[in-house]
Amino acid sequence: MSDKPAFLVFDVETVVDGRLVQRVRYPEDVSLTPAEAVAKQRSELLDKSGGKSDFIPQTFHVPVSVAIAKVAADFALMEVTTLDRPKFRPQVITRKFWKGWTAYGQPTLVTFNGRGFDLPVLELSAYRYGVPVPNWFNATGSQYQQPRNRFNTAAHLDLQDFIGNQGAAQVQGGLNLCAILLGKPGKMDTKGSMVQDLWERGERERIDDYCQCDVLDTYFVFLRTRVLAGQISVERERQLVERAHAWVTEASAHNLALAEYLRNFHFWESPGDDDDPFIH
Repeated sequence: MSDKPAFLVFDVETVVDGRLVQRVRYPEDVSLTPAEAVAKQRSELLDKSGGKSDFIPQTFHVPVSVAIAKVAADFALMEVTTLDRPKFRPQVITRKFWKGWTAYGQPTLVTFNGRGFDLPVLELSAYRYGVPVPNWFNATGSQYQQPRNRFNTAAHLDLQDFIGNQGAAQVQGGLNLCAILLGKPGKMDTKGSMVQDLWERGERERIDDYCQCDVLDTYFVFLRTRVLAGQISVERERQLVERAHAWVTEASAHNLALAEYLRNFHFWESPGDDDDPFIH
């Protein structure tokens, strides 16, 4: 088996560039610090949405953690890694991500809602930091064969698109729901909405650990979609999950977040015909 992955299942955590927010949103108020600019923008968005969301658009974000599950052609988990720990430099993370994708021979990228967030962040970061990615931005040939085309799942498989029929249905509950349906932990004590505040408090390893847990959930959801697509059987999925569980068990000895993930991990069991269908 090749030592190069056939799939890169990944997840990105980001923070808002407060200096950019100040320069774009409040250019007249040069006295605002980056943190104050972010706080002001979040407050305004919260008011505008009637208290529903203070999310600043991804164009103002930079990646501070990228977790990658390297997956072989037979869908076996090879390893999970993160980029530029413990420094978490956005420019270095961006370069390493795109350089790795190229060096591995452009494996299929696998995400959950990566088309709507993760990849646009990494693309704009490449723009921002001057990182050339000619193979990704290739616009020659048939449109359906271009890597950034929505329906080119050989280049990028967005599991939210797959489950939601390319946006025809909303996947309410997102990755958390899809993971829980398989008995996996889903969201634990850290959530995406907490990342900005964690970053400002200097809890950067916690963000990176959270990202690793999310990418594991994404990997297990990826396996179930391969069952749906007829690429593996349920029995083979169980074997692959057991292999991944063994990896998490070994890695958890040195990672508190993975230890918690392991404590909340359950193997999926198919209900019998006479079992309660709402219990798994």
